[in-house]
Amino acid sequence: MKLILRADVENLGNLGDVVEVKPGYGRNFLLPQGLAMVASPANLKVFEQERKKLQARMDALRADAQGLQARLEALDVVIPMHVGDNDKLYGSVTSTIIGDALSALGVEVDRRRILMDAPIRTLGEHPVRVRLHASVIAVVPVKVISDHQPEVEEEPAEPAADTDEASADASAAQ
Repeated sequence: MKLILRADVENLGNLGDVVEVKPGYGRNFLLPQGLAMVASPANLKVFEQERKKLQARMDALRADAQGLQARLEALDVVIPMHVGDNDKLYGSVTSTIIGDALSALGVEVDRRRILMDAPIRTLGEHPVRVRLHASVIAVVPVKVISDHQPEVEEEPAEPAADTDEASADASAAQ
């Protein structure tokens, strides 16, 4: 089945390409999603008229994605996780958790656009890819830290000052 692509389709082609696909893929996915149209002489003429509008819309989406990419790469995403012995995480950091952390920072990203080979299972900083557009992928640094706050030891100078004040108050009271 020959189709004209109306948008960039990953692993297939770009806007305006005439491609040959299996009938089921074209009929059940590309055509209903509006990603392609049947390649006939009449449709080729119609597409040439539509091309400028589609290209302008794709350029606008790409520009928006590049702006969001700059915002995402400038963020410091910190995710506190419960940690056991030897700094081993209980559970793992998934795309849902990262999506929630980004939402808390004011950036809405669909969790399905967060590309992870495997969930994060260790503390530290990890680069996470986010697909914002077919040609724009942001790399967001995600820092996984322990949610357990170490107990802060009081400095010896402060308790000594408190005992001096306490003894001064006690002698003044007598």
